[in-house]
Amino acid sequence: MMMVSMARIRGVSAAVLLGLTVAGCGYNNIPTYEEQAKAKWADVQNNYQRRSDLIPNLVATVQGYAKQEKDVLTAVVEARAKATQVKIDVSQLTDPEKLQQFQAAQNQLSGALGRLLAVSENYPDLKSNQNFLALQSQLEGTENRITVARRDYIEAVRLYNTELKTFPGLLWAATFFRANKPMAEFAASDNAQTPPQVKF
Repeated sequence: MMMVSMARIRGVSAAVLLGLTVAGCGYNNIPTYEEQAKAKWADVQNNYQRRSDLIPNLVATVQGYAKQEKDVLTAVVEARAKATQVKIDVSQLTDPEKLQQFQAAQNQLSGALGRLLAVSENYPDLKSNQNFLALQSQLEGTENRITVARRDYIEAVRLYNTELKTFPGLLWAATFFRANKPMAEFAASDNAQTPPQVKF
């Protein structure tokens, strides 16, 4: 009876020790960082969705004051439609091409919104409209949240990708996490360094 008890204690002790060793040597880092990056991606998507949800009200408000700006309004509506069609779920985060498509659609929408807000400068009544001012403020706040969410996602992806390439994560990635691939990151657009040109 004493022998069985000692063997059981040794077995439990070995299991606990193995668990602590595995936990302490980075085995959990890859799945932890992956889940954190996925959560940050959800924040990015939520903020882009919030911006998309604000656009119909903004367009309707501007339309009431600036009917002759039909081309600008149409460009915003079309860019919004395209941006909402390009979706990326977490299983596609390792595909840089998909992320580039998503980013291009969002950049096109950002450009169209910029032109719409620039056009509003020509309409003093619109600029003083309380609904327009509230929507403009919400849009600015959302753009700030998008920037923060993208920064947080980029950092989470950096941690995850670094863990896949460095020791001891490299060992875990080569053995237990072979299916895990590096995630794609946002990149600055080619024209990010040049100011946008607005033509009327």
